[in-house]
Amino acid sequence: MTEAYIYDCIRTPRGKGRADGSLHEVTAARLSADLLNALQQRNHLNGPVIEDVIWGNATQVMEQGGCLARTAVLASDLDERIPGLSINRFCASGMEAVNLAANQIQGGAGSAYIAGGVEMMSRVPMGSDGAAVAVDPAIAMAHYFVPQGISADIIATEYGFTRAQADRLAVESQKRAARAIAEGRFDNTLVEVKDLNGLPILTHDEYPRPGTDMQSLGALKPAFKDMGETMPGFDKVALMKYPHLERINHIHHAGNSSGIVDGAAGILIGSKAFGAAHGLKPRAVIRATAKVGSDPTIMLTGPVPVTEKILAQSGMSISDIDLFEVNEAFAAVVLRFMQAFNVDESRVNVNGGAIAMGHPLGATGAIIIGMLLDELERSGKGTGLATLCVASGMGAATIIERI
Repeated sequence: MTEAYIYDCIRTPRGKGRADGSLHEVTAARLSADLLNALQQRNHLNGPVIEDVIWGNATQVMEQGGCLARTAVLASDLDERIPGLSINRFCASGMEAVNLAANQIQGGAGSAYIAGGVEMMSRVPMGSDGAAVAVDPAIAMAHYFVPQGISADIIATEYGFTRAQADRLAVESQKRAARAIAEGRFDNTLVEVKDLNGLPILTHDEYPRPGTDMQSLGALKPAFKDMGETMPGFDKVALMKYPHLERINHIHHAGNSSGIVDGAAGILIGSKAFGAAHGLKPRAVIRATAKVGSDPTIMLTGPVPVTEKILAQSGMSISDIDLFEVNEAFAAVVLRFMQAFNVDESRVNVNGGAIAMGHPLGATGAIIIGMLLDELERSGKGTGLATLCVASGMGAATIIERI
C-alpha cells in the first residue's frame, strides 16, 4: 500500500459568524480559492499535478451549493484541469475530505490531493439546507430527533457531568488558546485574508475571549433549557428513548459550547514519490482513518466508538497516542472522551479548541488535523489522534505520525 503523507497544512483565521464578523463580506468560494492559491504558492504546484480537490462543507445551499470544490478551483490560480469534489459529513466534512484523499492515495488513485473545507456561517446559516433528518416528521419521529444542544445535555445527564465541570473545561480552552496565540503557535499555519486590493481583512482569530472565567460563565443561562422543557418539548422526546434518566440536566450555554464562526482550512496530501518529484519534505504520515455511525438521538458520542475502531484497525492502544484533538462541539463531548479512555486533560486540545476559537462546520476537521500536526512538531511528540462528533449520530477520526 502506498503511504499518504501530509506536506502542508494551512487555514484562515476564524471570523465571528455574524453580520459584523470580519469575514462576512467574503464568499465561501473566494475564501476557499485564497487557500488553494496559498497552497499552490507555498509548494510550487504548477500544472495539473493535483489529482483532485476534495472540499467539505456542511450546509450545501445557496453560494455554498453546487460543487463548491470545483467552483473554488476555477476561482483560484490552480490549473483548470484539476477537478473538484464537494462532500458533506456535517461537522466532520473537512476531516472526511482529508481521510478520503489519503485513502485514494493509499489505493493508488492519484499521487496528490488538496483536501479540506469551508463554512461561512455568517452568510449561509446553519440549518438553512432544511436537513430531512430534522424536518421530515416520519424520519425525525422514528429516530427521536432532538437538536444537538439537547443531545449534549443528554450526554451530561447520562454520564454525570456537572455545569461546573463543563465551565472549567471552557475556561481552560480559552486560556490555552490565548497562550497559543500569544506564543505564535499558529503562525506557520495561519494565512491572512486580504481584500481585492491586497489589504488585510482578518489576520487573527477574532472569536476568543481570553478574559473568560468561572464567574462570567456562571452568569449565563442554560441555552437549551427552554426548548427542552417548553415548546416544542424536546426533553420529552429524549426521555421517551432514555426513560432511565427521569429528567435532562441542562448544563450547556454559549460559553461552554462551540462558537459560530467563518473559516476554511486546506491540507496538501501526497505520496512519497510526489514529494520527491516536487522537492517537498513530508511533515507527517497518515496512519489510519475511520468513521462510524452512532445513536442519532444522543448523537454526539461518536468520538468514543470511532476511536475504539481506529485503534483496533491500526493495532494501537490509547497509550500509543501522544496527543489528542477532540472537537469541542460542546464541553460534554470532550468530558465524555476523556472519561471513556481515562485520558489526562494535559494531552487533549493542548492549544484550545472550538469553545475558544469557534467551529466552522465544514472546515473544523481539517483545522484540528493541522493543529495536531503543529503541536506534535512543536512538542517533539510522535503520534496524534484527531476526532469529531457528527450530527445525526456519526464519528470520524484520523491518526497521524510526525516525520
